[in-house]
Amino acid sequence: MTPDRLRRAAHWRRALFFGLTFLTAAFASALMLDILRTNGFTNWEKASLILFFVLFTWITGAFWTALAGFIIRLVGRDPAALHPEEVAGRALTGRTAVVMPIYNEDTQRVAAGLDVVWSSLKACPQQAAFDLFILSDTRKAEIAAKEELAYAALVARHDGQGRIFYRRRKENIGRKAGNIADFVRSWGAAYDYAVVLDADSIMSGHALVTLAQMMDAHPEAGIIQALPMPAGRETLFARLIQFAARLNSPMLASGLAFWQLGEGNYWGHNAILRLREFAAHCDLPRLPGSPPLGGEILSHDFVEAAFMRRAGFQVWLLADLGGSWEEVPSNVVDFAARDRRWAQGNLQHLGLLPMRGLHWLSRIHLITGVLSYLTSPMWLAVLTLSSIVVCLDAVNGYQYFASGSYSLFPTWPQYREGEIVILLAGTIGVLLAPKLLGATLALVDRKLRRGYGGAWRLLASLLVEQLFSMLLAPSMMLFHTTFVVTTLAGRSVTWNAQDRGDRGITFLEALNRHKWHVLLGLVWGSAILLVAPRYIWWMSPVLIGLLLSVPLTMLTSLSSAGLWARRHGLLLTPEETDPPSELVELEQRLASDDLLEPPGLTPPGAGSGDGRSLLSTQANTIRATPVTQSVPTREPLAMEATAPVYLRPRDALAIVHRLVSTASTTP
Repeated sequence: MTPDRLRRAAHWRRALFFGLTFLTAAFASALMLDILRTNGFTNWEKASLILFFVLFTWITGAFWTALAGFIIRLVGRDPAALHPEEVAGRALTGRTAVVMPIYNEDTQRVAAGLDVVWSSLKACPQQAAFDLFILSDTRKAEIAAKEELAYAALVARHDGQGRIFYRRRKENIGRKAGNIADFVRSWGAAYDYAVVLDADSIMSGHALVTLAQMMDAHPEAGIIQALPMPAGRETLFARLIQFAARLNSPMLASGLAFWQLGEGNYWGHNAILRLREFAAHCDLPRLPGSPPLGGEILSHDFVEAAFMRRAGFQVWLLADLGGSWEEVPSNVVDFAARDRRWAQGNLQHLGLLPMRGLHWLSRIHLITGVLSYLTSPMWLAVLTLSSIVVCLDAVNGYQYFASGSYSLFPTWPQYREGEIVILLAGTIGVLLAPKLLGATLALVDRKLRRGYGGAWRLLASLLVEQLFSMLLAPSMMLFHTTFVVTTLAGRSVTWNAQDRGDRGITFLEALNRHKWHVLLGLVWGSAILLVAPRYIWWMSPVLIGLLLSVPLTMLTSLSSAGLWARRHGLLLTPEETDPPSELVELEQRLASDDLLEPPGLTPPGAGSGDGRSLLSTQANTIRATPVTQSVPTREPLAMEATAPVYLRPRDALAIVHRLVSTASTTP
């Protein structure tokens, strides 16, 4: 699509999306206003209405995104988006580094994943255009020694001298973003692109080659994000996430690509970067002030996407590319621990919103990241305010004769039953529609339907997932609220390695994590039963979730519960019923015992913990240009931190005008 046509498409699509989103939220809020002011309009109710508008706008945006993706998936193709088939068979002209940053990770899992990725890539005719880098920030000497053994074994198995590299930093400055930046400064000059993987990422060789082909074909693109599908975990909690994501994510990704187009986002992994442009424009500034809101930026990916777009390069979400997978936390506790880091990182984005030069849609992405956690305290506030209003009405009763005035006739209370029914039905519809649309797409596709175990198993799995989502949501609401409050109060997160295994949660650990949730549920429920018992039915989904949070966390952390569901055909995904070869090979590698046993090799520096690595071997010494004959020689890349230039008041007013009018500033 030509730049002019793309610009016009961006204009009308964003006007349609934001227009429908805000109109729907305004209509629902008007109904709520009519209901609340029928018998007076207190300050409590005014505050509830404001919060309701924000929250309804949030869920309505997801609804219209899902509907757009649903229509695109039914039609089969979005003419304005990028599609993998457009570059099929294209010869590669650029060189690509596949980089995996690691930090105190399970070496067996890292080695197995890298072995699968490199084996798949070697099977592709274009594999010579790729090299592999293992970028270690590991602090523990015993893990570092295992990494070097695994690296030596990987090189030996694949004859990877000059193609596979390992580097361990002495200081993990800047965490993952700093790890990537160090690679770009040191060795990025030898490559055109870099595909960034997480420690639990798996990508097929076909997916890697396709991303590089897309970069060759679209020089205007600075970042292209593939869609990673969660797979590989066995606990009930992980299987719930895997099922829901596999059912809905492709549709939602198509919907996001529909209105974001070349102003998409970057999720930090399973994506390809244009290296010279990334080096020139995407180094992160240090935020003013001290942590948690100042200092180093933790959630770097959204910011890097915003800086790449500010430099004039597009950021795309490639919704149709398969062969990209990741793993998810196996239980509620580990899931919440990961969200604690993300909450602080996303809240830091508030300090970036005033920066000059950012595309208005990049600011929307940053705001969306913040709201993904702020909506939880908003939801809690709405529930609390509604409970207060109901209890006050129950205690005070209705005033049939207004105080301070004389009237022969009472003022009877009025009820808006019709408006209440419409609002309740609309809210439930907006919340459930994305899941129902995703299930519809699976039901009408015979192959996809079989991948979920058939129509009846798919529908039963949908009900099971919805039930557990409803019960787990109140605890996640309180977790996120706590994260937001503690971050704003100045408490910084401790950045530890993520536990990626199928870990069960004991009773004591679950009780320790949820004790305040249970106590809140008891106090809240008791107050409502004493003062306004008829309201308990409206609050029951929230209260039940809080009261049962301990056994729910324990149950969903069990691999046995997840395997029971699998045996009975529940929560199946196509990756289980017809697994891709890469995931099959991953399981085989994890079961093998030779990933850490290099044949006949004793790695220099292994176990020393002094920062040395196998890069000291002559064949794999990494310089500005690695020892590979076909690698071009270039000047070293330098990443300069982006100065945080803030907006003047008139600039801020101009941006507000753009947001309201949904005008695009695409050059």
